[in-house]
Amino acid sequence: MSKQEAPAARTRLNRERVLQTAVGLADAEGAEQVSMRNLAAELGVVPMALYKHVSSKEELLDGMVDVIIGEIEPPPVDAPWKDAVRERVLSARRVLQRHRWARRVLETRTNKTPGVLAYMDSFIGLFLAAGFSVDLTHHVMHAIGSRMWGFTQELFEDPPSEEVREFGEAELAMMEEMAKRFPNIMRIATASAHESESVVGSGCDDQFEFEFALDLLLDRIEQLHEQGWSFRTARSR
Repeated sequence: MSKQEAPAARTRLNRERVLQTAVGLADAEGAEQVSMRNLAAELGVVPMALYKHVSSKEELLDGMVDVIIGEIEPPPVDAPWKDAVRERVLSARRVLQRHRWARRVLETRTNKTPGVLAYMDSFIGLFLAAGFSVDLTHHVMHAIGSRMWGFTQELFEDPPSEEVREFGEAELAMMEEMAKRFPNIMRIATASAHESESVVGSGCDDQFEFEFALDLLLDRIEQLHEQGWSFRTARSR
């Protein structure tokens, strides 16, 4: 009589495994598919088992945000502040490009999770350690805004490619009318093609445009720092 094979040991469930699996599920199927039921099925457990580790869907999403923020690489040690900030931002952008669902989830979070707070604290610290005043750093953070997370809100939507679909008569007429009424917008919005793989979310916020705007912003911040800028003196002009 042959020996019966012992059942494979089940991997112990913990919060880290739950969150990592949720991130993988979102990567594969989108954040909208991340439910307690679907996640439990992915883990091979009953849904109630998850509640020992995450108390709700909102806490699950907060935890997923902390997981991806943990993937943002720290800047090189002793790098000049501008290089350090630039690399931190571009690393955040690379993370969002790996996790296409993450931007929308980030935008919906109302609570500052420990991971979010730690990232913001370290980001602010790059300026303070470089000798920036608290005053200037405050305004710098307002100016940088969502760029610290690797994205900005898109201004223009890319027109659909002719290779993907053909325009109907109504759409062509609407575009012609737009071109007549708002010629400058149409000229800019259709000025150049964009590489779809470089876009975070929809629209024309491709990698070149993101870095172009980031560099302009950092150059001006550097000038203000060197000039000893303060809110009080700026308001008094």
